[in-house]
Amino acid sequence: MKSDLFDSEYLVQQATAPGMTLQNAKSVKYAVNGEMLARQGSMIAYRGNLQFERKGQGIGGMLKRAVTGEGLPLMAVRGQGEAWFAHEAANCFIVDVEHGDALTVNGRNVLCFDPTLSYEIKMLKGAGMTGGGLFNSVFTGQGKLAVICEGNPIVIPVTQHQPVYVDTDAVVGWSAQLNTSLHRSQSFGSMIRGGSGEAVQLMLQGEGFVIVRPSEATPQKASTG
Repeated sequence: MKSDLFDSEYLVQQATAPGMTLQNAKSVKYAVNGEMLARQGSMIAYRGNLQFERKGQGIGGMLKRAVTGEGLPLMAVRGQGEAWFAHEAANCFIVDVEHGDALTVNGRNVLCFDPTLSYEIKMLKGAGMTGGGLFNSVFTGQGKLAVICEGNPIVIPVTQHQPVYVDTDAVVGWSAQLNTSLHRSQSFGSMIRGGSGEAVQLMLQGEGFVIVRPSEATPQKASTG
């Protein structure tokens, strides 16, 4: 059988080492040797001896919500084998988090990550005024994190002298050391007259960067996993 479909760029190769790699721009391959964590429902294929288990809450001091964002439960993948992850053909990016780093990622943009990473789930203060909670995960430690983005991301530097304002439906993530708050750019009179559609933004101040996507989440996509 002959076809461009079987070209080497599409053909899967056996993993040579455990861990996460990009299979292509739209999917991530993870060679599992023990355990890893992923967005529930994001596995598109696997081979080997793997078990997929819904990530529950811990006990006592380890109590932690098993949700990294709006409608985004996690699953643990355990065993020996290879698994592929994707979500609605979004672009995939792998971030190497090193000791001392801290990255905040919107829950809807988390695909999968190494178990060596620690994460803390937070809701942006005052996010109720955006029409829904804005849940984020702060990742620290050392390991790899796969992030998804609809379209090509835009990375904007943030400096002490120039804060950046981002639509809350378009934000993917930002340097965790940045100060964040919600900013209302629309006057009360404008709101009464129907509004501009850009009433509230996330304001970021300090030194770092913010990642945005070139689209706004629809209510359905923002709330479903």
